[in-house]
Amino acid sequence: MSRGAAKKSLAEKIADSPVSAVDLFCGAGGLTHGLLQAGIKVEAGIDIDEQAEYAFVTNNPKTKYLAWDVGRKTSPSIEKLFVEGKIRLLAGCAPCQPFSKLTQAIDNHHCCDLLNNFARFIDKIQPELVAMENVPELAERGREVCNHFVDTLEKLDYNVDWKIVKCEEYGVPQFRRRLVLLASKLGELKVPAGRYHNEKKWKTVRKTIGDLPPLESGEEHPSDRLHVASKLSDLNLRRIKATSPDGGNRREWPEELVLECHKRETGDRYHSIYGRMWWDKPSPTMTTLCTGIGNGRFGHPEQHRSITLREAALLQSFPKSYQFWPPGAKLNRGAVSRMIGNAVPPRLAKALGRAIMDHVAAHDSAG
Repeated sequence: MSRGAAKKSLAEKIADSPVSAVDLFCGAGGLTHGLLQAGIKVEAGIDIDEQAEYAFVTNNPKTKYLAWDVGRKTSPSIEKLFVEGKIRLLAGCAPCQPFSKLTQAIDNHHCCDLLNNFARFIDKIQPELVAMENVPELAERGREVCNHFVDTLEKLDYNVDWKIVKCEEYGVPQFRRRLVLLASKLGELKVPAGRYHNEKKWKTVRKTIGDLPPLESGEEHPSDRLHVASKLSDLNLRRIKATSPDGGNRREWPEELVLECHKRETGDRYHSIYGRMWWDKPSPTMTTLCTGIGNGRFGHPEQHRSITLREAALLQSFPKSYQFWPPGAKLNRGAVSRMIGNAVPPRLAKALGRAIMDHVAAHDSAG
């Protein structure tokens, strides 16, 4: 089958989908992209971040992007986005970084507001299906917030299932833990298990970015401006050169390269900072600051630089063709890095979408 035929087949599948979805807090479109790949028709993505619009609409054609503040929107404005007569899916990843283990202080008011708005829409619209992805710490440091959300769904007669998943088991080349919740009024809907439990089948850094053109610190590839390496200072260049290839870390450095904060006992806990990734393992979790070597183990396995935006996107399981910034506009690296780090990995989203489609098909057969 030709590539064109395959794309047409997927387009027809989406057009005929029994599910009509709306993606809250959609960002650059990772969740939407995966749901579309599973054959779910996503009517619109909603996010307050206007910088994400280009990435969302360019890579997810025929899906509207609405730059809305959900806190200022009424339920009818969301409800009218669904196609009448279809099974409705309200999906979203409310940003809850305050609960992340990378955040020292907890200011959960913003996250509470977002999840409460999510619950408010569910209460008023009563969609047949709900899907949520979030940081795993929501079930720990944010347990009260999480429990309130689940209790709300159960009181509305949803069958609810949630668990902490390992993204590497879903084909994402990254060690990433996420809380995933699925809920249905059609019957029992379980969060699907990953297909790759054997670590020998995990997608690795080498398989994902090993074929990209090499770069020096500060260099940009002429045919892909997202494949651009941050310019390292002379001192940081010395540091990464002193870090062994394939998983080396700052404990190998001579004394004169060690930061003062890392010489203290408390600083020694964060030895992965300034470290290199391993070639034959999944990458560490992609964060909003994943293209800086001082923010985690984000050094290239062998080249003397941090990973690029394109490499970060690939490790987040975005396709190589995914575009994040308008051609001709000055690239805002910080904005793109934020979009990538905050995204739902499309391969995880596709697995969830397939489980939803199987659930709907089973319900239709039973009916």
